[in-house]
Amino acid sequence: MVQKYQSPVRVYKFPFELVMAAYEKRFPTCHMIPVFLGSDILSEYKSDDGAVYIVERRCRLNVDAPYLLKKIVGVDYVHFRQKNSLDRRERTLKIDANNESFSSRIIVKENCQYTVHPDNPDWTCFEQQASLDIKSFFGFESTVEKIAMKQYSSNIKKGKEIIEYYINEILSEEGPMPPRWFPPDMSETEKERRMSEPKALPPVVPDENESKVMATLRRPSTHPEEDAGSQSDLELGATAANFGATAAVTTSDLKEDAIAKTKIDTEYIERFLGKLTPVQESRLIQLRKWLQETHKEKVPKDTHILRFLIARDFNLDKTREMLCHSLAWRKLHRIDRLLETYKMSHVMEKFYPGGWHYYDRDDRPLYILRLGGMDVKGLIKAVGEEGILKHVLSVNEDGIKRAEKATKLKGHPVSACTCIVDLEGLSMRHLWRPGIRALLRIIETVEANYPETMGRLLIVRAPRVFPVLWTLINPFIDENTRKKFMIYGGNDYQGPGGLVDYIDQQFIPDFLGGDCYCGVPEGGLVPKSLYQAECREHEEDLAPEPPLFADSLYHTAYIVKDYPHELLIHVPERGCVITWDFDILKGDVVFTLLRCRKPICDEPHQHHVHGAVGGIGSTQYVDKRWVVGVDISIVLAPSVCRDGDSVQGSHVASQPGSYLLQWKSFESSKSRAPHSFDFSLTGHKSKVMYYTELINSHDFRGSMSSLQSCQSSFSSLSINTGQSGTQGSCPSR
Repeated sequence: MVQKYQSPVRVYKFPFELVMAAYEKRFPTCHMIPVFLGSDILSEYKSDDGAVYIVERRCRLNVDAPYLLKKIVGVDYVHFRQKNSLDRRERTLKIDANNESFSSRIIVKENCQYTVHPDNPDWTCFEQQASLDIKSFFGFESTVEKIAMKQYSSNIKKGKEIIEYYINEILSEEGPMPPRWFPPDMSETEKERRMSEPKALPPVVPDENESKVMATLRRPSTHPEEDAGSQSDLELGATAANFGATAAVTTSDLKEDAIAKTKIDTEYIERFLGKLTPVQESRLIQLRKWLQETHKEKVPKDTHILRFLIARDFNLDKTREMLCHSLAWRKLHRIDRLLETYKMSHVMEKFYPGGWHYYDRDDRPLYILRLGGMDVKGLIKAVGEEGILKHVLSVNEDGIKRAEKATKLKGHPVSACTCIVDLEGLSMRHLWRPGIRALLRIIETVEANYPETMGRLLIVRAPRVFPVLWTLINPFIDENTRKKFMIYGGNDYQGPGGLVDYIDQQFIPDFLGGDCYCGVPEGGLVPKSLYQAECREHEEDLAPEPPLFADSLYHTAYIVKDYPHELLIHVPERGCVITWDFDILKGDVVFTLLRCRKPICDEPHQHHVHGAVGGIGSTQYVDKRWVVGVDISIVLAPSVCRDGDSVQGSHVASQPGSYLLQWKSFESSKSRAPHSFDFSLTGHKSKVMYYTELINSHDFRGSMSSLQSCQSSFSSLSINTGQSGTQGSCPSR
């Protein structure tokens, strides 16, 4: 299997020519790279005007491998070939390297590139990617892979240090700076004009909320220590604003969504995501690149992607499966609009004992839940299990927003929240079976869609009945999450080793012996008069709850071999627009748009798939005896959509009639290994979540802007990105 690695963009805040002069000082040997034993020039080429210089070298490396392995393979060092192509006219250096030793057993390729910063001609960017393909290596394949990864990580770490070391050495010398190349026949006036061209800086497009934050930072403060913190943030923001390739995401004034259109910069990673190893950085870049290819403009923020990577130990396949499932879940239930649409009911506002309360010592947002005072039965009977779940999801969404705000205000990455759960008053009444069922469902939903959002969970005043509750819920909590739990019985939470280790005394709630008033409701019994009508009539039987979001736009269908799923759309007149938005939740399918040339029956064949929970099986209108070109026409050529793909598109109907959106099961020996989201399904079933809309011709005036303006009820994710559909006659993947 080929392992690929890609580093983020490094920015040297020096001109390209100076960086190139520093780079050349690494040859023929470099004392800062002990494993680099030397190099010999094999070939050279220089253009007549001096603009192009191509050199090929053979390099010797003393690979840090075990002595036993060196004895078995019979070598002390390995040879690499390196080809450098310098173009002074375009101000680029491309480096291609591959191993010469053991090339029949292992293939190592590395591609690097130095280029001028796109928004500042006096800065230089560096990108690096590598691939490792181990075919066989005397039974030491795993060892060799670890050595290669260690070598790669070391090169990434040392590379920038070496360049900056030689840059400082050149700057300390008293001599002219390396000149910029110009054609020999260029006049001095033209050279001066080129050199004095203004430096373009990336645009700053603050949104309303972030502008308020920055305005607050810029106001003078009566507290010097606050001014110092604000000034630090401003200086960091000013520095980040010049990053160019990552400026749209590294400054507090810019929308982080813009990162989907830029490359990740090392300084951005450290400032907003934290310290990652080179391999972890590579996994993040690889996964985001895959999402850009499959989900287009609906790529989540890097902080969101990183949380899923951490939850799956940076395993790309496992992370991809978990993340795609969660993205489909968010789309299905319109989670991205939850904070805008959700309004807490009067019952929840008065009787739900939870709320936000300042920050902990690590600047994480702090949430207080007085679980012991919660009337679980009363709340469920008053608002339903779905009502409580929706509120918990809104808390999680709010927590993510608060963590993002803390990251910008505090000057370091804040990716999670801290929660204090007060169990004072917990008793056997909390172990009511429907309440436990609701709790387990909440845990399952949060674990699957909000991984690594909890930095620490502090359980205080745990009574004797707590071990019973813990035994019930413990198996459903992820092992990494359980490690973040701190459980205190009695008054153990007070004093050293207690809450004060994690939260400043001034912010510890007063009811826990702290100095801070906490306005979180105490809870209490919910009056039976507030119960739902069904619950008042049958107190012990809960009324059936509606779906999480009853107004969800999406439907699901299960597809098996020989039974495609077809959706009938009646187009009343020429010029109407058929739009679609669907996600492949399992398996591979073939998507096609068809037009019926003959009358079609509105009562199709229904194929009910065994075990298709939450789906409708498949619906089929096309008679197998129909002939393409006679009974039916192919409007869009069939396209294969892979497991995990998110597809959007539209088609302007050239004539009225009956159209069919068709999804068929696709099987191929070259298909990727399955990554199932729905473990209740067997291997031969595919699952599609879809939404379609027909826009009347008088609402669509032939422009992309009018197409978008007419689709106010399209995908919530599409609305957020301003990409509701793709005009034309083919799906956008």
